[in-house]
Amino acid sequence: MLAIVNRIGDYALIGDCHSAALVGKDGAIDWACFPRFDSPAAFAKILDEARGGSFSVTAVGTREVRRAYLEGTNVLETRFTCETGELEVVDCMPIERSDPADTRAVRSHASIMRRIRCVAGDVDVAVAVAPRFEYGSFVPRFRLTAPTAAEIVGGADAMYVHSTHPLAATESAIEGRWRMHAGEEAWIDSVWRPSHDPKIQHGDPLRYRVEGARRLNATVDFWRTWIARCGYEGEYLAAVQRSALALKALTYAPSGAVIAAPTTSLPEHIGGGRNWDYRYTWIRDATLTLTALFVLGYTEEADAFKQWLERTGAGRPQDLQIMFGIGGERSLPEFEVLHLAGHRASAPVRVGNGAVKQMQLDSYGQILEAAWLYGKAGGELTPDNWQFILGLADIVCERWRKPDQGIWEIRDEPRHFVHSKLNCWIALDRAVRIATARGEPDVAEGWARERDEIREFLLTKAAPDGWFHQAVDFPVADASTLLVSASGFLPTNDALVLKTLEQVRATLEKDGLMYRYRADDGLEGGEGAFLLCSFWLLDCLIFAGRIEESHALLQRLLGFANDVGLFAEEVDPSNGELLGNFPQAFSHMALVTSCAHLAAAKRGEIPDGAVDYAEFALERLLTRIQRAQ
Repeated sequence: MLAIVNRIGDYALIGDCHSAALVGKDGAIDWACFPRFDSPAAFAKILDEARGGSFSVTAVGTREVRRAYLEGTNVLETRFTCETGELEVVDCMPIERSDPADTRAVRSHASIMRRIRCVAGDVDVAVAVAPRFEYGSFVPRFRLTAPTAAEIVGGADAMYVHSTHPLAATESAIEGRWRMHAGEEAWIDSVWRPSHDPKIQHGDPLRYRVEGARRLNATVDFWRTWIARCGYEGEYLAAVQRSALALKALTYAPSGAVIAAPTTSLPEHIGGGRNWDYRYTWIRDATLTLTALFVLGYTEEADAFKQWLERTGAGRPQDLQIMFGIGGERSLPEFEVLHLAGHRASAPVRVGNGAVKQMQLDSYGQILEAAWLYGKAGGELTPDNWQFILGLADIVCERWRKPDQGIWEIRDEPRHFVHSKLNCWIALDRAVRIATARGEPDVAEGWARERDEIREFLLTKAAPDGWFHQAVDFPVADASTLLVSASGFLPTNDALVLKTLEQVRATLEKDGLMYRYRADDGLEGGEGAFLLCSFWLLDCLIFAGRIEESHALLQRLLGFANDVGLFAEEVDPSNGELLGNFPQAFSHMALVTSCAHLAAAKRGEIPDGAVDYAEFALERLLTRIQRAQ
């Protein structure tokens, strides 16, 4: 029998744009939170084999496992080849349109649904639904309500299990033991509800089979309808579409927020302590993710995020945080879950994120870049939006001279990071463009003076050796300095850009993979290479016209996707193992934009001189739309 030990890269994502779950190669759902991405986990075996809880489907005598998403969906199909037959399991979190007239109105059932089908021979199947609510804090009560239905209750949470086949209740799980024959089909799901809001269970297997088939069909239709609007043209279509589907699954439909990843505390180094909670909305990450979807033609997501930002940032612009909860929450206190051992004994497990109150100046640049692109694509910037932009630009003028914690959120003394100052320059440059387009040159004039001061600061203080350091008075390489040319600050053939690229690659690159930096940041423990940084390197090569080298690097990076096309945050260069929270929006966002850039380069569309990469990609999309019309 095949023994499977799930590592980070062995999981597949299913989701309903409210929450998400991870499905291992062994057929176990080892991570899921209800009813939101950032809710306490109901299944958390990925963080503790013994205490975390899971929802497993096991084919006895499994010899081989193959799996793939149903084409154009986030619905997973896994095939288990056994000693006596073959079993197919289709997993999804049901989702459907709640209002046909409103494409953003999405209904979640807060459930995980699994269709189990014997496709050949006879297979013995073992099913166990064993949640451990509140991150494995306790064992809930398990009780049958009908021969094929059960309830699981504990604390504030409840789960209701429905099946077409008989179930049994034990002290630790709801279980099923079935011998299935070729052509036979079983359905089972677990539906979350607050424990004070009991769900009526009919216990009718036939009725449940019909409703299960309807929900599965609606879910497949939802994803295929959405991905059909993807505007990418190029040879990397499969990878781009899979990344787009993953990014869509990381959006929270009720508010329009976008999370960085659906997990917490998956380690950046096995056995290490760099384990963080990514189930929140970073302004920087979300704007970059939405820009990636934007350049694929998904304007609805950009509209929804703009509305989220308007609500979340309501009040004084100077009170804007770097991150928020997906509903707009400002308080995200960080604490350690001491009773969980961590993924492969990588402690601690953290909930919340202490970086929420850090000052990270780059967020302003990402917001104002997104506002510029949004308006350029025809989106409406309202008078209230303009007042917000005025406030943000003025704040940048006040704060850009201060040190901050930077894009990497160092838990050490603040520094004058090049990436942060660069984004302050971006913020004021885009604010000047917006003001000029609105016919307000007097407002733009003051911002332009400050913008030019930032430029002078970067050119005279941040590159004393002819290349951009991580920060002023910190002469170490940092992959984020590769973005100097991506912003349009300097052209790709500028001597400073070329020397920075050379220094970063010599110091941080290993076989095409890039580390963020190799310097003290106030934390213990190591980490893997960052996929995001490797895609930054790829973009630099593309815009420098090094097409063959770019194609080779992209092929290498695509090879680090897992078997269903998903990327984590990091990779161990020594063995290719995926590390960090998973799947990671940053990695998939970068893949989308890099593939769009390379496709344009192969068509001979890359211009000379200083180029804003994101604006360039958007202009290519708008040109294609105009031609199609």
